Amino acid sequence: MNREVIDAIAMLAKEKSISQEVLFNAIEEALKSAYKKSLKRGAAGAANVRVSIDRNDGSVQVFARKVVAEEVADDTQDISLEAARAIQPSYEVGDIVEIEVTPRDFGRVAAQTAKQVIVQRIREAERGIIYDEYIEKENEILTAIVQRVEGKNVYVELGRTEGVLDPAHHASGEEYAVNDRLKVYVLEVQRSAKGPQVLVSRTHPGLVKRLFELEVPEIQSGAVQIKSIAREAGFRTKMAVYSSDALIDPVGSCVGPRGIRVENVVNELKNEKIDIIKWSPDPAEFIANALNPARALAVYISDTEKACRVIVPDNQLSLAIGKEGQNARLAAKLTGWKIDIKSQSQVEAQMATEDDEFEGMDVAELEVIE
Repeated sequence: MNREVIDAIAMLAKEKSISQEVLFNAIEEALKSAYKKSLKRGAAGAANVRVSIDRNDGSVQVFARKVVAEEVADDTQDISLEAARAIQPSYEVGDIVEIEVTPRDFGRVAAQTAKQVIVQRIREAERGIIYDEYIEKENEILTAIVQRVEGKNVYVELGRTEGVLDPAHHASGEEYAVNDRLKVYVLEVQRSAKGPQVLVSRTHPGLVKRLFELEVPEIQSGAVQIKSIAREAGFRTKMAVYSSDALIDPVGSCVGPRGIRVENVVNELKNEKIDIIKWSPDPAEFIANALNPARALAVYISDTEKACRVIVPDNQLSLAIGKEGQNARLAAKLTGWKIDIKSQSQVEAQMATEDDEFEGMDVAELEVIE
């Protein structure tokens, strides 16, 4: 192997952040295979060999490895004790003897093989480095640039690799054009023959969470916690926040001065509506807050079924339910409770007829929301 190849290994290892030793080991393994292929079947030394490359001058040596035996059963694998001690007197039965069997023209083969292995290993190592880099970014957000749109799949540039935004993770109403910049949530990083494949999303609730973490210092510091998020991407999100510090308003912190913090998130989500509500350890209060912007008059709780019925003013029934049931549906997802919403007049009518609509509900848990 010539010095040029050694210099190339050093240069590429530095440029691509790949260990020189990784490259040398790969070349040695490839040369071992090349040597075995060059021998006739059953030739001495073909069974077990070691190839060594001098890290300074690139010289290559091939050694046949044989076990010292009292009786030689297979001369491609064994060597007699007498023959071994002729090489070195200290050998004992069971030791491994290495005998140099380097072919005369092996330098040319070594150089060709090395070049092929270097190219292959650089690709593999680069893919490994990129995979290791992006696997740490799972469940995080990245800034992406749309590279191309093929059918319903959108391919985005993420820096050192490419991400795939498949149709299931397109936010409703969003259209993607080449060179668009957008924030994406990293769902999963997979290994593939062509390198790491990064699956990204514009619909995952984690995208909303990470965007608020970027915008709100109180969330970054831990003074404000995001307790839960319910999202119908492209339409509406409800987010419950909490602070154990009575001096900190968790909702106000997320909204920001003159609404600038929540506005930045809304703009990134292409004007998706965001309701920020205060989380409470009291399920009745939490459920009432989750139905914002509707105002709840009372909440009946059934802990055993984790279900509740919420009473709202007559003029707010449609607001509480929302268009196509969206407000009630998101509130149920946010709180984890089954929610049945009734107007005040409906409840009064049921009570007048002694309807058992509220049977099984814990009246002691009744909460009146001012």
